[in-house]
Amino acid sequence: MPETQPSRSDDAPEQPETPAQRRARRAQFLRDLMEARALRDRVQPRRARAARMRQQMRMRTFRW
Repeated sequence: MPETQPSRSDDAPEQPETPAQRRARRAQFLRDLMEARALRDRVQPRRARAARMRQQMRMRTFRW
């Protein structure tokens, strides 16, 4: 059985990505994540409310 290299969706060049490319990729990921969370909140409002309440409780009990 031949070994396969993990492939990325885009054809990755051999040189490492620049910090600007990394930031752009991260920004796109965070936009997609926020969009997915917003969709989940619209679809499951009770679960979203419970998650907000848990987050608020975590922030209230957090100590610096």
